[in-house]
Amino acid sequence: MKIISTPFELKEYLKNETQTVGFVPTMGALHEGHRALILRAKEENEVVVVSIFLNPTQFLKGEDLDKYPKKDEADKLICKLSGVDVLFLPQAEDMYGNDEVSLLAPKVRGYILEGESRPGHFNGVLTVVMKLLNIVNPTRAYFGKKDAQQLNLITLMVKQLFMNVIIVAVDTVREKDGLALSSRNAYLNAQERQEALKIATSLRSATAMVMRGVLDANAIVENMREILSPLQISYVAIVNREFVQISRVELGNTIILVEVVVGGTRLLDNIWL
Repeated sequence: MKIISTPFELKEYLKNETQTVGFVPTMGALHEGHRALILRAKEENEVVVVSIFLNPTQFLKGEDLDKYPKKDEADKLICKLSGVDVLFLPQAEDMYGNDEVSLLAPKVRGYILEGESRPGHFNGVLTVVMKLLNIVNPTRAYFGKKDAQQLNLITLMVKQLFMNVIIVAVDTVREKDGLALSSRNAYLNAQERQEALKIATSLRSATAMVMRGVLDANAIVENMREILSPLQISYVAIVNREFVQISRVELGNTIILVEVVVGGTRLLDNIWL
C-alpha cells in the first residue's frame, strides 16, 4: 500500500493511470461501514484510493472537530488489510489556502434537515469532496447511504458541474442490534448506546407501517416520534429521492430520515423505501 500525503504528489502518481480507479473519501476512525465502501470499490475497480482527512470546513463553531475520534495506525492497518492500493493522508494546509474560492450548497436542499441545524456545513462538505475528486480523478467514488443528504448533494454537484465521475451509493452497515455504524458512536456510554437503539426501532416501525399499507407521512412521523421520545429529536422527515418533502410514501422513491441527539452526540439514520 502506497501512502501519499500531498495533493500534487498524488496527482503525479495517478496522472498516467490507465486502469479504473475507485475512490473512498473518509474522515478516519474507520469501521465496518467504511470497509464496505472499500470492498465495493475493490470489486468494481482495478485501483482503490482511500483518503483520510478530517475536514475542518464542514465543522461549525463549537462542534466536535477537536475531539473527533482519531485512530491513525488502526486506520492504516484496516486499509492495508482491505487491499487499498493508495492511502491519501493530507494536512489542512495542503488542502486549503488563505483566499479560497467558495463552493456553496444549494439554497434549498443544502439548508434543510441537517443543513438547517448546521448552516454552512454542506458548503464545507461539497468543497472538500470537489477538491478530492479533482485530485484523484477517479472512475467511481463511493459514499454511504446513511448520510443520505450528503450523498444527494454530492450527486447533484457532480451532475450540475458536469464532473466525469460515477457516484456509487452503498447500503448502511449496522451492528447486530440495528444501530447504524458511525465514528461518533465512540462517544456513547453504555446507557446512551442503549437509548440510541430507539432510532433503528423507529425506522423498523415505519417500515412495518408501510408494509401494512399505511402511507400517510404524518402518521408515520408521529409514530416514530413517540418511539424516539424522550430523546432530543432534531428532525424526522419523509422525502422523495430529490429531497422534497412528501405527504405520502412513494415506494421506490422515498427516504425516511431521522436525526437525534443522544447525550450530546448527533446521530443520523434513514431507510430507503
